[in-house]
Amino acid sequence: MIGKISGILDHRGADHVLIDVRGVGYIVHVSDRTLAAMPGLGEGVALYTELLVREDLLQLFGFPTLIEKDWHRLLMTVQGVGAKAAMAILGTLGPDGVARAISLGDARSIQAAPGIGPKIAQRVVMELKSKAPSLMVQGQGAATVVAEAPAAPGRRKPAPAAKPAPRAVFTADALSALTNLGYQPTDAAQAVAQAADDAPDADTAGLIRAALKLLAPKG
Repeated sequence: MIGKISGILDHRGADHVLIDVRGVGYIVHVSDRTLAAMPGLGEGVALYTELLVREDLLQLFGFPTLIEKDWHRLLMTVQGVGAKAAMAILGTLGPDGVARAISLGDARSIQAAPGIGPKIAQRVVMELKSKAPSLMVQGQGAATVVAEAPAAPGRRKPAPAAKPAPRAVFTADALSALTNLGYQPTDAAQAVAQAADDAPDADTAGLIRAALKLLAPKG
């Protein structure tokens, strides 16, 4: 199993990149988001990878974080969602957006991905709702490795690996805090996702306060 590739970015395609690893070129399929975050040609690059094996085809799919790779795997467990459809969903929403859409039961956001119809979108939301909270917690500290590899002699040194987005860390921390307080993961995830939508700039404490208000008994 090829779990990670580090090398020099040699080519960018519409939905893939070619990474030169000591003279061997690997074609890696990536999402639009990942492609946009790639460094320039000739610079170092690294991606976590998933190898899809079929009778007549071997394909590598690349991800900047392990949590995104895990989401790709999970999305493919839904009937009718293949590797490219899962990549389209992640490319449209990102792992945080997918988690939020599933937690809120927002099938329309899933349907916004190219090639995803209403039935598939609804199936994704229904089948994965109970699994979204655990992946949201795992997302805490998931660092990006798009530009981690050393540059080849005579080429520019790549930028350091990106740190996790603060929003993702705040969301994961808030969800973890609520589950530690005894709230059911699904309920906590839905409240945190709603709080994050209502207040995009809120930090962990702000998300916790807003989520607790949403979780408070009504009446």
